[in-house]
Amino acid sequence: MKPNIEELKKIANLIREDIITTGRDCEVGVHLGGNLTLAEIMAVLFFYKAKLDPKNLTWKDRDRIILSKGHGNVALSSAMARLGFFDLEELKKFDTFNSMLSMHIDKHRMPGVEISSGSLGHGLSVAVGAALGAKMDKADWKVYCIISDGELMEGSVWEAIMSAGHFRLDNLTVVVDRNGFTIDGNTEDNMTLEPLDKKFESFNWDVSVVDGHDIGELVDVFDSPTREQKPKVIIAKTIKGKGIPSLEGKPSSHYLKIKPEDAEAALALLKSL
Repeated sequence: MKPNIEELKKIANLIREDIITTGRDCEVGVHLGGNLTLAEIMAVLFFYKAKLDPKNLTWKDRDRIILSKGHGNVALSSAMARLGFFDLEELKKFDTFNSMLSMHIDKHRMPGVEISSGSLGHGLSVAVGAALGAKMDKADWKVYCIISDGELMEGSVWEAIMSAGHFRLDNLTVVVDRNGFTIDGNTEDNMTLEPLDKKFESFNWDVSVVDGHDIGELVDVFDSPTREQKPKVIIAKTIKGKGIPSLEGKPSSHYLKIKPEDAEAALALLKSL
C-alpha cells in the first residue's frame, strides 16, 4: 500500500523545522548542512518504510536503522521523537550537559538507536554484519544504513561494500547522502568519487540514483525489489543546507550556529509550503 505523499512531505518539513530551530537555539551550533539534507530521507524511512515499534525497543523483528554519518543526529532525533521514541522536548536540550541527545549518537543515552557514531566510516561495516547475521538466522528484518559521501573516502567503507556484494545481502539498503561536500569543500576536489554508480555496480550492488529531496522518488526506490540477490544502494542527490537559501550548496553550512534572521526566514518559507 502506497503512503500519503503529501503527509510525508509535511513530516519532512517538520523535521527540517526542528533542525533549523535546534541550529538556532543550540549554544554551540550544530552540523546544520548535513542534517538539512536528510529531512525527506528520514521522513520516508521512519514514517513509511522501516518496521519499528517505539514502545518496544528490543523487539527482535524490528528493522535496523544505522546512521553512519552520526553528525546527522538532529535529523535522526527529530524523526525518532516525532515517531514516539522519546519526547520532542528533548530537542530543546540538544548537546547540553546530561542530555540524551548529543552531537553524535550515543546509544547508551539515546533510546532506540542501534550503534553509537562518532568517527565516520564504521557504520556500514556494522550494517553488513547485522544483515549477514539476519541471513544466518533466517530472519525477515531489514537493515538500512545512511552514509555520507565524505565517508566514501574511508577504506573500511569499501571493504564493507565488497563484503555486502560478495554475500549477496539483499536485506541491506544503503542510502548515500550525495550532497557533494565535506567540511573541507567539494568531494571531487578532495578525493574523486565519480562515477559512483558504476563503482557500486562493479561491487555487485543494485544501484539507483534519485533526487534525495523528492518524496515520491524515495518511496518508489525504497519499494523497488532488489535485483539478483544484490544489496541495494540509493545514491540520493541532495543539497547541503537545504531549506536555508543563504546556505544552500555551501560548505560553510557544515557546522555553525544559525543566525536568528536566517532561521526566521527559513521557518517562514517552510510554513508557506
